[in-house]
Amino acid sequence: MENKKKKCIVIALGGNALGNTLPEQMKAVKITAKAIVDLIEEGCEVIVAHGNGPQVGMINNAMAALSREDANQPNTPLSVCVAMSQAYIGYDLQNALREELYNRNIYDIPVATMITQVRVDADDPAFDAPSKPIGHFMTEEQAKIAEEKYGYIMKEDSGRGYRRVVASPKPAEIVEIGAIRSLVDSGQLVIACGGGGIPVTRQGNHLKGASAVIEKDTIAGQLADQLDADMLVILTGVDKVCLGFGTDHEKPLDYMSIQDAKNYMAAGEFEEGTMLPKIQAAVDYIGDSAIRKVLITKLSAEDAAIGGENGTMIGK
Repeated sequence: MENKKKKCIVIALGGNALGNTLPEQMKAVKITAKAIVDLIEEGCEVIVAHGNGPQVGMINNAMAALSREDANQPNTPLSVCVAMSQAYIGYDLQNALREELYNRNIYDIPVATMITQVRVDADDPAFDAPSKPIGHFMTEEQAKIAEEKYGYIMKEDSGRGYRRVVASPKPAEIVEIGAIRSLVDSGQLVIACGGGGIPVTRQGNHLKGASAVIEKDTIAGQLADQLDADMLVILTGVDKVCLGFGTDHEKPLDYMSIQDAKNYMAAGEFEEGTMLPKIQAAVDYIGDSAIRKVLITKLSAEDAAIGGENGTMIGK
């Protein structure tokens, strides 16, 4: 009897949804693990990608403070901070997933975190126009101090405060895609492309780290496309995609067609660096497919499930 192909789902977990501190992150990954293992018990094959906005900013600030205190300690490149965040978030995620699998007597699915590099173009115009928010939220006064003291570029973020913004170039190649595919094909639960991947440029056979943070939704969409996943799930900080977000006429959407999404983007409905890259990733991933779907939703401790009536579904 021929084995039925499992439904393949790529889940993109937002960095903000992981919290701003280690205790918050450890609590958040347990909620996420329950939802992911629910899908596995339903017979799905799951690959996990995640953001790192707050975490990479925290690491970068800590390493910058160290270099200021110790003249012999060079400044840590942002690409190295992304690599650190991949391991630190992956460590918590894979342990939470392993524990949840074991709690349900599932012992035959290994969990692995793949340190993933993503090649970008050194001439990408994004390097001249930083837009990706990282780090914690600040007041306007704190943001001004950060600009003056450290030379950071600060930007107001969706009415929640000010954050540092860095370059977010377009991903050109997932360097470790072959290794990721091999792990997935062998039945492992894989965490990959963490924080959008470590940004690198190619110099002959050498991969050189770039000072940037790649948009995790964009790379999650590419990962889902290259693995020919049936569905991309983007977990974020809001229940549904909204038109007029943050205004008196805010309207949540249950469903959005690809054409609707394109029209809304053209009308400027979605903010750059927050919801816009999620919608663009959905449009790019689905393409002309009549089968592929994207769900944008939020997980909470009260409702740790993916699907149902939660979220906004995007399809052809």
